[in-house]
Amino acid sequence: MTLPLYVPPEQIIKDRADFAKRGVARGRPAVVVSAADGVLLAAANASRALKKLSEIYDRLAFAAVGKWSEFEALRVAGIRYADLRGYSYDRVDVTARGLAGAYAQSIAAAFTGDPKPLEVELAVAEVGPVQASDAVFHVRFDGSVSDELPWAVLGGARPAGRQAMAEGWRPGLSLAEAAGLARAALAEDGLSEDGHEVGLLRRNVPGRAFIRLGSLTAAQFEKPVAQG
Repeated sequence: MTLPLYVPPEQIIKDRADFAKRGVARGRPAVVVSAADGVLLAAANASRALKKLSEIYDRLAFAAVGKWSEFEALRVAGIRYADLRGYSYDRVDVTARGLAGAYAQSIAAAFTGDPKPLEVELAVAEVGPVQASDAVFHVRFDGSVSDELPWAVLGGARPAGRQAMAEGWRPGLSLAEAAGLARAALAEDGLSEDGHEVGLLRRNVPGRAFIRLGSLTAAQFEKPVAQG
């Protein structure tokens, strides 16, 4: 009788992690940055139809890289989660922390139990009344979550872009300055400014805080903030 092939569990996990990492790294990068007047989201995206940034709820937004069909399904599930929780309890009970936890559970379950792990990396952002209350949760392909930074760089961004973000961010950063950091993090992708998808969670506006912007130029941020 032929014995079944034995593969150590740690080797299985390593192989699945390597597969997911390669899939995420092939995706064009995205960034999320907390600034004085809101939370900026930007992504290198040549498509006008397949969005990588999205509003989730009143003060929440979503950024993703990787396989579009997989993170789009997660985006829709996140909207349903937020709507159900807001309806069942209260709108203020819908938080980035809760949504990031739900995403982490789904992604971790796929990483360990599905035939193929999800090739996705997500960020969930929440804008607060002051910058210190902003939240940026970074959810990786294995379901691990981090929130230690007021910014996140996702996907295939080069180390120089991450370093520029780490060295350039400071409390009270203006939106124009945040856009400059985002450009630096996305600079090596090779797309023009028209190839950037940009969104903004505006601070202290009634109702829905998320709006879409045309580009990462500094002039884009004057009018939206004035409207808030």
